[in-house]
Amino acid sequence: MDKLKVAVLGATGLVGQRFVRLLVDHPFFEVVALTASGKSAGKKYCKATKWMLGPDFPEAVQDLEVLETSPEAVKRCGYNVDLVFSALPSDVAKELEPAFAREGFKVVSNASAMRMFDDVPLVVPEINPDHLHLIHVQRRKRGWKGLIVTNPNCSTIILTLSLKPIVDYAGVEAVHVTTMQAVSGAGFLGVTSMAIIDNVIPFIAKEEEKIQTESLKILGRLYEGSVKFADIAIS
Repeated sequence: MDKLKVAVLGATGLVGQRFVRLLVDHPFFEVVALTASGKSAGKKYCKATKWMLGPDFPEAVQDLEVLETSPEAVKRCGYNVDLVFSALPSDVAKELEPAFAREGFKVVSNASAMRMFDDVPLVVPEINPDHLHLIHVQRRKRGWKGLIVTNPNCSTIILTLSLKPIVDYAGVEAVHVTTMQAVSGAGFLGVTSMAIIDNVIPFIAKEEEKIQTESLKILGRLYEGSVKFADIAIS
């Protein structure tokens, strides 16, 4: 089977590196394009990236030239790209991901920017793969040749996977959620992470809202081209 040729947007950041690590040597995918900000464009990936995921830099992509994050640059990479994985920050993704979709690219996004749009699938494959039918609505509504599919916040994934069988079997009226998260999730590594010793950060901006709204969309029901959100009180 021929591997799907993929690009990673925002490949030099920590999330982008995780995408690269998972995709390199994958049996279904071949990484053919990596993008980043203008200051990294034109450099070899190994020179543009401060690798954070262990001692071994992935050899298969170390000499790839980092591209500017634009549909035009990826089109010029020399390959027909089948899938684009986006690790862009949400404020950047809001502008660039639709630009890629308009140009015919199939975008799978880790960013939060597009998750809650009515015509954008927010998918946990084990729970709501049928929501991918929203792609047809999205293309008709926006006139895109490509598409955008999103994945949810990390805490939302764990919560919805736990709730789904209970919702299906008995129904759920209300859920009270507490999450305990590593400081590495906020990008703190090494010495800087020591600042958390003997301390607790009780609030993460926008985390509560993401868990509430995203969970209700994922657990919702696809009906006549839109998602009817689940009727569950989440606090």
